[in-house]
Amino acid sequence: MLTETRNIIDPYHYWSHEAILADLDTKRNNFTVLCSNLGNDFNIATVIRNTNAFLAKSVWIYGKKQYDRRGTVGTHNYMNFRHVKEIADVKNSIRELVDNHKYVRIVGIDNVRNATPINNYQWPKNEHTLMIFGQEQVGIPEELLDLCDDIVYIRQYGSVRSLNVGTASGIAMYDYCSKVL
Repeated sequence: MLTETRNIIDPYHYWSHEAILADLDTKRNNFTVLCSNLGNDFNIATVIRNTNAFLAKSVWIYGKKQYDRRGTVGTHNYMNFRHVKEIADVKNSIRELVDNHKYVRIVGIDNVRNATPINNYQWPKNEHTLMIFGQEQVGIPEELLDLCDDIVYIRQYGSVRSLNVGTASGIAMYDYCSKVL
């Protein structure tokens, strides 16, 4: 008896990798995630796992640094992935989104001045959404903030200044899916 060793849900057991990707591509939600990695953020693997859990169209990592794939526990294999090293690469990738989707709303998730509480934010239903997440301790870099149409933040009730990017991305993607789908 063969045992499935991949980290996949039961309906996909024994499907080929290509067949799983093809099936997921027919079901993906209308958002893309961009995560900044200008330093070396070990929470990016959680962001990538979340993009799979909430079935984003794709995930982009911004910056010259790679990320530690071990933390994705294989989910990076089931995502459409892009590494955008320079701001020019980000802008070119956004142009591609616009070419493919016509309308794109760029939403930064960061606790900066004048941001809208996420619980009050209405995600666009008829536009592709590009969610931008910053890096631990520094947030979204200025060159990416400048691209945002909207900026939302996650309300907190304790004493710490911010959530880690893995946690914040899961909350934001859940909020998107619960309001749009």
